[in-house]
Amino acid sequence: MKKLSLIGFLGLSVFAFSQNIKPADDKVNTDKTLLVQTDHSELDAKKKAAEEKAKLPKPYDPKADAEKDIQNLIVKAKKEKKNIMIQAGGNWCIWCLRFNQFVQTTPELKKLVDANYEYYHLNYSPENKNEKIFAKYGNPGDKFGYPVFIILDKNGKMIHVQQSDVLEEGKGYSLEKTKEFFKQWAPKS
Repeated sequence: MKKLSLIGFLGLSVFAFSQNIKPADDKVNTDKTLLVQTDHSELDAKKKAAEEKAKLPKPYDPKADAEKDIQNLIVKAKKEKKNIMIQAGGNWCIWCLRFNQFVQTTPELKKLVDANYEYYHLNYSPENKNEKIFAKYGNPGDKFGYPVFIILDKNGKMIHVQQSDVLEEGKGYSLEKTKEFFKQWAPKS
């Protein structure tokens, strides 16, 4: 009888033990499930920005010799009595591309820029950070972000650095603020 009781007890224990393991395994599997709430509005905004960026012209050239290009612009600016507008940024920067598109497609801004400036897109990207050029102008991108504008007189002397966020309006730029900015730093006749 003792043997029968012992066998019954062991059998019951194995059965009970196996019953406890199964729910524990289910619990472990449930705990391994990672529940992440997706912020669909943020994903949609990123997708729209990527689509917008893909459609915009890419004016920055990582392969350009910025030092040489700016020296050539100084020569041209002296002849034409213009200042030099350097828009520093990169093709990775949606706000840089938006500003370029805004100026190029807004007739009164394009006319204002063409009449008063030699315009240059100074590249800052992993392929070419143009560290010597940026250092020459005090690394304004480190301070203000991108795009940042460096205005030179016709002789190549830096006369102003302008952060771009003060020109923004909504998801773009203010026509009046941008127009005023270009007028303010145009060469004085």
